[in-house]
Amino acid sequence: MSLNPVLLGFRFLLELVAFASAGVLGSRMTDGPGRWLLVVLLPVIAATLWGVFAVPDDPSRSGEAPVAVPGAIRLLIEFAVLFGGAAALWFAGLPRLALLSAAVLLVYHVLAYDRVLWLLRH
Repeated sequence: MSLNPVLLGFRFLLELVAFASAGVLGSRMTDGPGRWLLVVLLPVIAATLWGVFAVPDDPSRSGEAPVAVPGAIRLLIEFAVLFGGAAALWFAGLPRLALLSAAVLLVYHVLAYDRVLWLLRH
């Protein structure tokens, strides 16, 4: 199910929301000029974690792993980035969006249960 093109596209949107949420948190952390550094830096850190650490031969990615990690570690990274986006919204003072984001992520992971199981086995 998780390799369904619609679900893969949805996962991509969830990634973008998580990165944008990190930027929103960065914009609300301070009022000074460092604010713009955080707006850029926090999403870049999240995207770097997302893109660099991968399970070799992951069918939902290119199959290549710049830094190979076990599936359980990749799952933790995915949870940290995706649910970290929801947490970022919470700490940015947007609790309704944070709860909505977390609920959507839970539904996605239930629908993509086969990916979660695949990661736990690899």
